Amino acid sequence: MSGRLILVRHGQSHGNVERRLDTRPPGADLTELGREQARAFARARQAPPGLLIHSIARRAAQTAGEIGSEWRVAAAEIDGIHEVQAGDLENRNDEDAIAEFNAIYQRWHEGDLGVAMPGGESARDVLDRYLPVIADLRARYLDNHDWHEDIVVVSHGAAIRLTAATLAGVEGSFVLDNHLANTESVVLAPITDGRWSCVQWGTKKPPFYPEPDVHPVEDALESADPMG
Repeated sequence: MSGRLILVRHGQSHGNVERRLDTRPPGADLTELGREQARAFARARQAPPGLLIHSIARRAAQTAGEIGSEWRVAAAEIDGIHEVQAGDLENRNDEDAIAEFNAIYQRWHEGDLGVAMPGGESARDVLDRYLPVIADLRARYLDNHDWHEDIVVVSHGAAIRLTAATLAGVEGSFVLDNHLANTESVVLAPITDGRWSCVQWGTKKPPFYPEPDVHPVEDALESADPMG
């Protein structure tokens, strides 16, 4: 049981550049920078994974395609691992929409999993579709003693952070203060009794200490990329 689960945020999309809450598949294409980010991610690894999968969103498929081309590994699409659905906030890039999305996302990491994006998903909705995919990958591959390779999953920033925090027990204030840039990843290692250990979060390694003073809404409003 030596393989790891590597949850990779997609490369830069045109939606990211425009600061849009682009969550509904198929969504925006990658920019040229996004494609290069994907290729650079692949080139930085010493060996290709045993499995490369991506969400149904176009930007995730294109990211996985670029990664797979570098590794000469075929990428497969899987349902259930797309971005948090923003509902009525979809495709908006005004400050009110960005603030509302991030305020609700903050409440999720403070334990209020039932509150939903207006016309969109709650944290429970996201986890109900995402966690079974991860459980299936673990059961079929990572818990198999004959499997020794990593699994790379190209997905989306808000959904990855919520899922990884839930699986590995990463403290909410750390999650809120540590967004994922395009093609950054969270690396999870399976441990005993179905549990997971987070061994990398973006550029950071454990321990992941709580952050005493987080301001996710203000940070998102000031960021060039509020969706990470």
